[in-house]
Amino acid sequence: MALSAAFRDRYQHRESTLHRADARVKLPTALAYILAITLTRPGDWGVLAFLAVPIALGILISRLSPIAVLGRSLLALPFVLAAVPLAFTQPGEAVLTIPVLDWDASRDGLVAVGSILLESWLAVLVGVLLTSTTPASELLRGLRALRLPRLLVATVFFTYRYLHVVGDEGVRMMRARDSRSAELPGHRSGGTVRWRASVAGHMVGSLFSRSVDRGERVYAAMQARGYDGEPRFLENPPLRLGQIAVGAAVVLAAATVHVAGQL
Repeated sequence: MALSAAFRDRYQHRESTLHRADARVKLPTALAYILAITLTRPGDWGVLAFLAVPIALGILISRLSPIAVLGRSLLALPFVLAAVPLAFTQPGEAVLTIPVLDWDASRDGLVAVGSILLESWLAVLVGVLLTSTTPASELLRGLRALRLPRLLVATVFFTYRYLHVVGDEGVRMMRARDSRSAELPGHRSGGTVRWRASVAGHMVGSLFSRSVDRGERVYAAMQARGYDGEPRFLENPPLRLGQIAVGAAVVLAAATVHVAGQL
């Protein structure tokens, strides 16, 4: 069941203004806001603090659980691990020394690492807020509104859609394995590590083969029904001027804060 849960939809339905906002406005607004965050100079803590305020307001308006949002934002941690060497390679005044390795961390290096941590975290928070308040189909509509190639949008859509299918297939295979694996009290079940690795390898190969076969059948069925590579939507409501104005105001505020920090 853990495998299936890993591929579940990240959208969380709530009755909020942010949920009702059009994805064709939210998506470019989020991308522009992330760009403003990533362009912030290292050590501009005040600018990053101001940029964090609209994100906190967005979480509050969307009525999402702050704990859940913060938990999903831990995705930013790998960026920090990749940036840690900067603390020891960046030239500058040494403020910290690791005794065993005799490595010196400079002030500029620590500032760079801290900036990357905060910028990555804020950017991930924006992404979490976007995906938690917008269904996947609406995100695809927004991508097409930005004139992304239809092949790219279709690839993203099918990848997202069939991860769930592959996850469910994997769960069924693991359930079938467990039902055929007897375990007696007081006796060691299973075989050696090599045997277990062989079983796992065969399961992965079987899952890949089943996924390819199912993908070919689905594509053949779609072609038989007239699929031409263009994602179709049942409705295409017009953009509301008020939502466009709010999105433009958020981007303008981020740009103003960013420019003010450069002065």
